[in-house]
Amino acid sequence: MAPRPVPRARTARVTALAALLLAAGTACGGSDAPPNAEVAQPSPVRDRIGTLSIHSAQGPRACTASVVHSPRRNLLVTAAHCVQNRRIGLLDGLVFTPGYRNGYTPYGTWPVQSITVDPRWAQDDDPDYDVAFITVRPVDGREIEDAVGGNPIGTDQGVGLTVSVTGYPNESDEPITCSVRTRSQGSTQERFDCGGYTDGTSGSPWVTASGTVIGVIGGYQEGGESPGTSYSVAFDQRVADLYRRATT
Repeated sequence: MAPRPVPRARTARVTALAALLLAAGTACGGSDAPPNAEVAQPSPVRDRIGTLSIHSAQGPRACTASVVHSPRRNLLVTAAHCVQNRRIGLLDGLVFTPGYRNGYTPYGTWPVQSITVDPRWAQDDDPDYDVAFITVRPVDGREIEDAVGGNPIGTDQGVGLTVSVTGYPNESDEPITCSVRTRSQGSTQERFDCGGYTDGTSGSPWVTASGTVIGVIGGYQEGGESPGTSYSVAFDQRVADLYRRATT
């Protein structure tokens, strides 16, 4: 579906939306004692990852998102359940804060302008389409990609790849990261095993050594039911088509 403008936040909905954020998280546990994520140290690539929150960087947290390369240089990727579901509709008043740490916002806060999800997510919350692309408004005359750069989206990359996954647990003011190998979770889903990916880390990008995003935490069980195993929609033609809709 075409990008849709995000309606202005309505005060009466903020409390309900904040409650919904508590359910927007990720991850699930494995029986083979997966490694645990560590605090992510700042770097130019990690600074492309940030928090999605309501109204301000200190507002209620939704999820994690990251900047991806696009023709207009204003695009993020996250999980669809972070920004919309059938009960609430689109979340109002979202802002993106790249590189957020301990209250510090080195690149400012960027208001969300529009959200693109697949019609099958919008209609049925279908976990095989739990991906969203978000445009953000310019700040001080600059687009977000001009401020922090952007990673390319990669599709049809297969499984068994080593990725770095960085995201923001709601209970922490610092991001966590883990280097892991992807595994298949059926024909339309992938997974990785690493502990620590709790509520708030949905939408965290799966970044290869070349800097390509090949997944985001989401999909099956909206990313997972416990912190040791996380899921993503397989980035294939479905995601390539959605990216095309978001950028045209």
